[in-house]
Amino acid sequence: MPYLLSYGQEQEIDRIKAHFWIPLFFSAIVFYFNYFVLVDRYLFPKKMLQFIIINLAFIALFLYLKEYIEDHYFQELVKKRIENTGRTEPPFRMALYIQILTYMAPLFFAIALKSTQRWVKTEAERKEAANFKLKSELQHLHYQLQPHFFFNSLNNIYAMVDISPDQAKTSIHSLSKLMRYMLYETNVESILLSKEIDFMKKYIELMKLRVSDKTTISYNFPVEEKGIKIAPLLFISLIENAFKHGVSASKASSIKINMTCHEKTVLFTIENDNLPKKTDDKSGSGIGLPNIIKRLELLYPNKNNFKTFVKDSRFVAQLEIETN
Repeated sequence: MPYLLSYGQEQEIDRIKAHFWIPLFFSAIVFYFNYFVLVDRYLFPKKMLQFIIINLAFIALFLYLKEYIEDHYFQELVKKRIENTGRTEPPFRMALYIQILTYMAPLFFAIALKSTQRWVKTEAERKEAANFKLKSELQHLHYQLQPHFFFNSLNNIYAMVDISPDQAKTSIHSLSKLMRYMLYETNVESILLSKEIDFMKKYIELMKLRVSDKTTISYNFPVEEKGIKIAPLLFISLIENAFKHGVSASKASSIKINMTCHEKTVLFTIENDNLPKKTDDKSGSGIGLPNIIKRLELLYPNKNNFKTFVKDSRFVAQLEIETN
């Protein structure tokens, strides 16, 4: 830097050695010794007194060595300074203050750099831990949903065995296809929406076998493949919930399902008759809506809008998701 900044000016090699290279060498010792040893050993464990004492000792030693080297090995510089200024050295306090600042700069830089690296490492570990927790929670919710879905479907088939053995056989065959999908194709972060739609259609057809002619079921899904990917098994709980709580064996009821896609946004709406269970009825109590709410919080934070409401004696569940 002295060569570059004073290009074209008369330079003395001894002056550069005394006032640049030697202080730079001592500053480098201050920086690297703090960076590799003192900050980790004393500053971070909050041993502040030892940290300050050691650094003060180093700075005092380097101040003494600089003066000693200059007085014994650069006598010509001292003589010229005396000739030019008429005194041997600048005011003591000012010289000491400037030299101490010279050594404090690499000290603070070492602390700042080490602290930044430690913060980056801590933040990376925090994010890794949060990501691991997220995956664990999602896996737990996923494993909750599979047996829940399986047991409910088996209960439905069991109810058909005596009434319609042929329908029960068809249902078992359909259930095997659905379980194959759930076990082998949904252990991924995202899946094509078209595959999820195909799964929902098969599930709806399976559930149609257990309802009476008094129940009408209609659905509308996008036909074109748009390449949208979505977390698997997000909508099945809503459909399951509609069949559980929106179907009556004694009076007419209906379930309407509609899904639309606009660019990368998916809007799923399902409505059914509002037939709330009695407070002492624990049949079918499960993890449907709590499961989907928790999964949405983990998978699509600030990218989902899920709401349920009752309109004209109809229960409506609406889920909107931004998929990217």
